[in-house]
Amino acid sequence: MPTFSIFDFKFSILFTTLCQPCYKKQGTTSIIVPLMKLLEPYQLGPLNLSNRTVMAPLTRNRAKDTVPQDMHVTYYEQRAGAGLIVSEATQISPMGQGYPDTPGIHNDEQVAAWKKVVDAVHGAGGHIYLQLWHVGRVSHSSYHGGKLPVAPSAVKLNGNIMYPDFSYTGTDETPRALTTEEIPEVVEQYRVAAQNAKRAGFDGVEIHGANGYLIEQFLRTGTNKRDDDYGGSVENR
Repeated sequence: MPTFSIFDFKFSILFTTLCQPCYKKQGTTSIIVPLMKLLEPYQLGPLNLSNRTVMAPLTRNRAKDTVPQDMHVTYYEQRAGAGLIVSEATQISPMGQGYPDTPGIHNDEQVAAWKKVVDAVHGAGGHIYLQLWHVGRVSHSSYHGGKLPVAPSAVKLNGNIMYPDFSYTGTDETPRALTTEEIPEVVEQYRVAAQNAKRAGFDGVEIHGANGYLIEQFLRTGTNKRDDDYGGSVENR
């Protein structure tokens, strides 16, 4: 299994499935026969997984003031029997938040709280990655002291926002487009968040690049209307 180094931190490449099927001819019908058994151990880069199941990221909305709590320790420790856990989405900066009581990984208090979680998972024989997250325009000024959420372009979200009081309704706000100079700052926030994940003892990270959040907003022409080095062509986006 290949690995790659980013910011002097080794990350294992996590494939979407660890049980790749093969096809076997049975009479006139082709059937799928697993090459590998789900509960057998698996070597994922430097990690020796006890089985091939991966627990997907699940937002819990339990992190008071964006800091993981004791219930996070219990929750993840109880699920350490999975071959690999990918944590709930965790914002890389205060501006990355768009849901109530979601955890961060951008200050020392959060790192210390996550370390308790990681230690518990490791103590139970499990492995855990941290999912790094920035919601971009899927947010509201009520999370940011009145400041508008940021996005690749000033394109309003056509959908609902979950507000800090857990209400779920539309928004009249239009996000502020990041300046060209600000985009490297966001990249740096991802780098620091990855370093913080390493400090907390995580086995690796997964970068959230889907579901309409910041990275996908840059990738899609509907939300990226930029005419600088970060917009236009597929390569730029």
